[in-house]
Amino acid sequence: MQNETENVRVRGSGTQSVYVTLRREILSMALEPGSPLDEVRLSERFGMSRTPIREALLRLVADGLVTTLPNRNTIVAPIDFASLPTYFEALTLMYRVTTRGAAERRNGGIMKSIRQHQKDFADAVAARDAYAMIEANREFHVAIAELAGNAYYTAFFAKLLDEGRRILRLYYSTFDDRLPRQYVDEHEEIIAAIEAGDAERADRLAIAHASQIVRQIQDYLARDLDRSAAISLS
Repeated sequence: MQNETENVRVRGSGTQSVYVTLRREILSMALEPGSPLDEVRLSERFGMSRTPIREALLRLVADGLVTTLPNRNTIVAPIDFASLPTYFEALTLMYRVTTRGAAERRNGGIMKSIRQHQKDFADAVAARDAYAMIEANREFHVAIAELAGNAYYTAFFAKLLDEGRRILRLYYSTFDDRLPRQYVDEHEEIIAAIEAGDAERADRLAIAHASQIVRQIQDYLARDLDRSAAISLS
């Protein structure tokens, strides 16, 4: 029984290690959308059996980062650019409802957490660490949603932010990962509005914050489309 328990623990540790590594590579775009994820090759790479590899891939499927095709091959999930307009609409709505809701409540403990995530974000921006920026930004906005107090909103917003991590990676790449200080300052303004209990200002800031992200990504995709068209015509 003890050996069986130890085997489960070791396998669980292996699964977590593979999951964390692949997740980071997918979110950082080191593993590009559509890249194959072969269990045998991953097993050789990580030096472990296929069972923890398979379990890690199943977790990534649940995260929406990996897709199993009808032929049972597994690939990094493509980014569905066609659905971006509706995604941006939902994202903007959740920025607004959670930021506004947070300004209508008071909770010192959660505000402390929000400020810590903001510090992590500012540090990541200074270090030009895109992965850390994405993580800290996600935790910052989820903490604001938690302060707003609607668990359904929090869960939905967290899901949207998770689904959009690779989109956010593209967004940061438009700045060559040199994110302007403006975006750190925007977070500070949102915090100030929440602490002041100014729901109207919080709402306006949330709209502006979402709008500039959407606009920057749309401009990036338009330029990329133009480049692709130019290459195909040359």
